Amino acid sequence: MKNSHNVSRRRFLKTAAIGAGALAVPVVVPSSVFGAGAPGNRINIGAIGCGRISRDHDMPGVWKADDARIIAVCDLDSKRLDDAKKYVSDYYTKKLGRSDNDVRTYNNYLELLDNKDVDAVLISTPDHQHAKLAIDAVYAGKDVYLQKPASLTVSEGRAMSNAVNSTGRIFQIGSQQRSMPQFRIACELVRNGRIGQLKTVEIRLPGDPAGGKTQEMPVPANLNYDAWLGQTPWTYYTLDRVHPQHDYSRPGWLRCEQFGAGMITGWGAHHFDIAHWAMDTEYTGPVEISASAEFPAPGSGLWDVHGKFQSDMLYANGVRVYGMEDSPEKPNGVLFTGTDGWIFVCRGNYTASANDPKTAGSSKALQASDPKILTWKPGPNDIQLEASADHHLNWLEAVRSRRQPITNAEIAHRSCSACLLQHIAMKLPRKLYWDPIRERFKNDDEANALLSRAQRYPYHV
Repeated sequence: MKNSHNVSRRRFLKTAAIGAGALAVPVVVPSSVFGAGAPGNRINIGAIGCGRISRDHDMPGVWKADDARIIAVCDLDSKRLDDAKKYVSDYYTKKLGRSDNDVRTYNNYLELLDNKDVDAVLISTPDHQHAKLAIDAVYAGKDVYLQKPASLTVSEGRAMSNAVNSTGRIFQIGSQQRSMPQFRIACELVRNGRIGQLKTVEIRLPGDPAGGKTQEMPVPANLNYDAWLGQTPWTYYTLDRVHPQHDYSRPGWLRCEQFGAGMITGWGAHHFDIAHWAMDTEYTGPVEISASAEFPAPGSGLWDVHGKFQSDMLYANGVRVYGMEDSPEKPNGVLFTGTDGWIFVCRGNYTASANDPKTAGSSKALQASDPKILTWKPGPNDIQLEASADHHLNWLEAVRSRRQPITNAEIAHRSCSACLLQHIAMKLPRKLYWDPIRERFKNDDEANALLSRAQRYPYHV
């Protein structure tokens, strides 16, 4: 059986800028990764960031494993921290039939990382905190499950991937579509030429409307707002800039460019990862990028991420990848078109969170121009991609075995950077030329200046 996943990884290890000695670093395996069942043999986990996606997706994703245990929670909002402690403790009381479930609480993630009993962490914070926390976690000797997108900027993403690879820690990005069978099947079909030579990929993402109230408000006593802003510039507090105080509905920070790029990374990190998987470009990136986008008009509210957009990227293999907002005619998902047909893949009726934005979706998770395309099965001489039945459990299995999970740090960085390059192109009215090895734009100082952002002390990477 050809394992193209491993071939691609070997190619990356020869070319990625991670330092000559990165793979020779000895790995200290915590005692908790050997065996299962007894408290001393389980994987002890700390959850950093206890909001909507953590409660709906990440904590339930790991606590279902019998040999893993969430023993610590951390949040900058003390109300959410108290909620998280009760949420986790109540779950284990019901699951284990006893109420002696001690869950430690932290309002400073560095103190959680200092806890030697914690083997691994879930990081489910706002986007602008992702790379910094992941870097600190791996240098503290923790394995990491990080919510997507991997970083706020391309330069942070490179620093994060370098840190993971230099420390030898296990890292999984929360691109859970990798562990949904229809996406793997679609990628196998494309990689094995079942639609002929791949020509184009269409990636369709949901949109984010403008809005958000702008009036300044007092900072809630339960929120460490300065630390929540982190590396980004100080700005006044208002509820729609942060998260709700009385529920776990979708937070406003997702729609503020100060903290993320909007849907191009929010959903794009998922779909561009699938495009890379199908194209065998997981460890590289595009060579040409152009894009246009609508941004909210001044005075339309607090939220300022992009709205409708069009992007066009060319990869070195000759494939053109187009990005756009979804619509009833072009439902959310990924469309692969080749010389002999097409394949469309999406989540179907799946959502990661009850408060996911509404999308122009399709209930059919996998479709093709000819239904016979979907009946093909790979043989021993065909490309067979790594199969994962559950994304969080795939990470836990990797923590035990010390083998790479299905979406490692460099894969995470490359899918995120493809999205961030489009976001940069939205701001510049010209075609951009990218060197995916040096990770720099060619002869374009203005574009290269957007690969990083000024960072506020002491929260900088």
